[in-house]
Amino acid sequence: MKSSFHTEVETPKKDLPRISGSEAVIRSFLAEGVETIFGYPGGAIIPVYNALYDYRDKINHILVRHEQCAIHAAQGYARATGRTGVCIVTSGPGATNTVTGLADALLDSTPIVLISGQVASSTLGTDAFQEINFIEITQSVTKWNCQVKRAEDIPAAIAKAFYIASTGRPGPVVIDITKDAQAGFAEFEYNPVKFIRSYQPYPEVDNDQIMEAVRLINFARKPMALIGQGVILGGAEQELKEFLEKSGIPAASTLLGLSALPTDHPQYVGMLGMHGNYGPNIKNKDCDLLIAIGMRFDDRVTGDPSNFGINAKVIHLEIDPAEVNKIIYADVPVLGDVKQTLPLITKHISKKDHSEWLNEFRVCYNIEREDIIEPAIARRGPHLRMGEVVDAVSKEFDDAILVTDVGQQQMFASRYFRFKQSRSIITSGGLGTMGFGLPAAIGAKIGTPEREVCLFVGDGGLQMTLQELGTIYQSEVGVKIILMNNGFLGMVRQWQELFYDKRYSFTELTNPDFEFIAKGNHIPYRMVDKHEDLADAVKEMHQTKGAFLLEVRVEREENVFPMVPAGAPVTDIRLE
Repeated sequence: MKSSFHTEVETPKKDLPRISGSEAVIRSFLAEGVETIFGYPGGAIIPVYNALYDYRDKINHILVRHEQCAIHAAQGYARATGRTGVCIVTSGPGATNTVTGLADALLDSTPIVLISGQVASSTLGTDAFQEINFIEITQSVTKWNCQVKRAEDIPAAIAKAFYIASTGRPGPVVIDITKDAQAGFAEFEYNPVKFIRSYQPYPEVDNDQIMEAVRLINFARKPMALIGQGVILGGAEQELKEFLEKSGIPAASTLLGLSALPTDHPQYVGMLGMHGNYGPNIKNKDCDLLIAIGMRFDDRVTGDPSNFGINAKVIHLEIDPAEVNKIIYADVPVLGDVKQTLPLITKHISKKDHSEWLNEFRVCYNIEREDIIEPAIARRGPHLRMGEVVDAVSKEFDDAILVTDVGQQQMFASRYFRFKQSRSIITSGGLGTMGFGLPAAIGAKIGTPEREVCLFVGDGGLQMTLQELGTIYQSEVGVKIILMNNGFLGMVRQWQELFYDKRYSFTELTNPDFEFIAKGNHIPYRMVDKHEDLADAVKEMHQTKGAFLLEVRVEREENVFPMVPAGAPVTDIRLE
């Protein structure tokens, strides 16, 4: 059944402008402070685009080349800026092309408002040209969705959408607007939503749970903090530092939690999970307390959950009640926004010195550095290696935003890039969407033009959304693209090597000439395949104004380690 948005018609108020529903969409956006929209026009959304024509001086519309990329670009924008990303697409295939991006945004808690056009309400249910029941399709991949059939309901629906998308645990919202609602006229008044009776985005903090968490922290001998993206989404980076520095507790990060704490912070011990650092994975069995801060115990973090933190009590600071006890039992659940709950805990804990416990992580790091890190970033062998490339780019681009696609380059970049400030990594975590990187980098750069944006992408992932090079050219987006070309779908090939007897079934790629493609989109290009040329090529990319595509032909069968085999305990982490 389709859900529709409907408000009671009030007596018209004097002096309110009477405008079209399509113009109401644009004015509602302006009332929410929207400056950038990503989209692609089509028949059922033409009225909104017609209205947008008169507001080109106020709203920057980025014309993508595929609707999936509109969502991914909006994700990059939202993740880089902390604001809600906005997209507009047409009905039918235009709408359905966004489903992957919506799913990605839902799993990674990214605030998105998507406006989809729809056929006229009189033809709904008739299989009209480009009609699809987009509300039913998107129910499982959105935080909320609705269909609007009347012009007078548009402002209230958009106000509710922005509130739901950006509050509590953020997520994507869809508003499907029929063409007659866009074309109709109504009195316009915009009232931002501050409260919805049936929606409680911020759970009430339980002081008893706060004090129980304090008690466990004060008595813990070997605690470890697990930092998730919730710290970044809640803007609680400073609160996290104050908690860690008072408690003395070592801290590890999930993939999406990277950059919440600077890489060089003395208590930072590395990344958790399948391709994370040796110390936080191997030492979790020695912990007597795990403090999960804004993270959801994803399977790539826990491995076999029955063996995760088996000797530890668990404190879980989480804004979404659905995530508590879903995978790992929490001895003390602390519901609420971590920006609010962390300071309450910090206020009452004792100042501690866990230097001996931290030294155990440093011993693990020294093992990993000798066996994994130094070989990965050093010049060795005849071919360039991904870790070496990431290290060179990170040194040249001192404080850039890292954007990655999905695969081996994602893990190498996440491991070896250095982070100085928050919101410095944008990657597809929960859904693992190949093709995410290029459009997400476009959105990140448009949202933060003052920062350098470095995209690491594989030859497989780049070809999934390669058409967005045209968006870069048309919209003059200065993204630095580092293409790791190994002629394989590298991560799948690695699994085939390690677990399927090197049966490389359909993972080898015959690639196009990326130089011709770059030049066809008027993007400066350089290719390197020798160690001695890497530093100069990276410097050239840095010094080139605007976009740049640096193709690096790397070792064809390099593997990313450490690695936890799927389903195994994280303590079974392999160094080779």
